Amino acid sequence: MTGERWVLLGFARPRVAWFAEVARMATTGVLGAEFVKCLSADDARTRLASGRPHSALLVDVGAPGFDRDLVAAAATAGTAVLAVSDGRPLRWSPADLGVAAVLAPDFDAATLLDALQAAARPVARATLLPPLVDDAEPLRWQGRLVAVCGTGGAGASTVAIALAQAAAADVRHGGSVVLADLARRADQGVLHDAPDVGPGLQELAEAHRLGRPGPGVVRAMTFEVPERSYRLLLGLRRPAAWSTLRPRAADAALEGVRQAFQVTVAQVDADVEGEADGGSIDVEERNHLARQVVTTADAVVVVGRPGLSGTAALGRLLDDLVAAKVDPDRVVPVIVRAPRSPRARAELARALAVASPGASAASSGAGAGVRPPVWVPDRDPEADLRDGAPLHAQLVRPLARAVDAVLDAHGDAPPPAPTPERVAPGSLGTWAGDPA
Repeated sequence: MTGERWVLLGFARPRVAWFAEVARMATTGVLGAEFVKCLSADDARTRLASGRPHSALLVDVGAPGFDRDLVAAAATAGTAVLAVSDGRPLRWSPADLGVAAVLAPDFDAATLLDALQAAARPVARATLLPPLVDDAEPLRWQGRLVAVCGTGGAGASTVAIALAQAAAADVRHGGSVVLADLARRADQGVLHDAPDVGPGLQELAEAHRLGRPGPGVVRAMTFEVPERSYRLLLGLRRPAAWSTLRPRAADAALEGVRQAFQVTVAQVDADVEGEADGGSIDVEERNHLARQVVTTADAVVVVGRPGLSGTAALGRLLDDLVAAKVDPDRVVPVIVRAPRSPRARAELARALAVASPGASAASSGAGAGVRPPVWVPDRDPEADLRDGAPLHAQLVRPLARAVDAVLDAHGDAPPPAPTPERVAPGSLGTWAGDPA
């Protein structure tokens, strides 16, 4: 097609020889290409997200910011990624990362053209570049994932410990159970009297920025809790450290944990606000791990307290989860320190239905809905937590029965994928030049 040419993005460390050579090839017409230099990984992401089609991204493997998040951004934009090695052996798999080809640092014009013709397409005028890199990863076995979140001070940390203890006692799981502290304000280390502050979530995510460590390496980043027969993944050392967790690296870390253990009990934050809710991409990235866990979990346990404010807060959280596309039938509401009176429990259940109109509407749909609350008796676990002893069966059994019912009901079926939403005509405005 007339007007076709290669449009290349380039990102490398300063004074890298091949970077200047590609610019010379483009300037002299050897490549028939347009070469756009990027100053940083953020600059490359901005250009990829601009809507302008690009044939390929040439990136230096030693450049800071080169990781699976940058490769994923290129794949989303339909741009092939050609990595240029620095002469040292690679510590990662190109296929796993989504890199189309790896070039030697002394490549010539013919080698680059062969790689472009094999992995990319030229850009023509007034055309859109279709996706060139298939970023669909091969299916991998993953263990069960149980998410736990709750309203402030409701006892989500204790409920997560109880569920991990129950899963570890189940012979079906072979003792392969981990309690992962994925909340921004991580306190499981304190509750378990952890011997050290790391390794933990930050080191695990860093290990998955480029590579995919094996189950043995992932297990080595957790601590054994012999009294309760599970292992513990420590969380962030400071709440502000969430900014170090790149979204794709965090997703890969979560997959790595699920591939290393039969059951993962993950405590996450109750905040699942995304960009579509408040218009801030920073807020969505801060909440990315919580959103990823609750939308992919086999069961989501939501913890609240009785009373006016406790019931209202639990209802709002249930609505937030349903709005975030969490399958209502996988949600298990839990009310701790529940009253003993059947009448009082019935009143609380009715009040919760009123406080969560979104969840109630989902429940009234065809088939599945949010399940009835699980009542946990008023028993103080402080002494067991302080002594590092197993939690009392009175706390553990009702929680284990409710979660097992969800897991048994859905078998090995993964949570349903989000479906596209219908858009009313005219709700997105009009294109320039359209008649009024």
